[in-house]
Amino acid sequence: MPKRLVPFVVAVLSVIAAAVRVEAHAFLVRAEPRVGSKVTKVPTEVRVWFSETVQADVSSIKVFDVSGKQVDKKDTHSDRANRAALCVSLIPVLTPGTYKVVWRVTSADTHVTNGDFRFHVLGTQRAAVSSQAR
Repeated sequence: MPKRLVPFVVAVLSVIAAAVRVEAHAFLVRAEPRVGSKVTKVPTEVRVWFSETVQADVSSIKVFDVSGKQVDKKDTHSDRANRAALCVSLIPVLTPGTYKVVWRVTSADTHVTNGDFRFHVLGTQRAAVSSQAR
């Protein structure tokens, strides 16, 4: 390779590497219950999928009722079938109302992202327990 081409190649590779690093953050892709949804059955857990693998041991999902009381079981764990998904169990006595989900995750490359969303429970019938994470 000619010596004049080396700086150009290094510059191009640096730009590509910087672009890849910008993409290396775990962002919310979808959730269950869905973001902003109105559900008729009380969920037994909240499951959140991210754009890349997350470290469950240093990540969290917390769920709060309208008064600010935490209503999850503080057992954030990864989905065994998908390491880009986290789950948290909910207490069994959720009532109709609005719930706020607050998440904070650390991706595999140690970048931290966070966010929140709400869902609304309209009824008191319990939803079936998911077995995907167990």
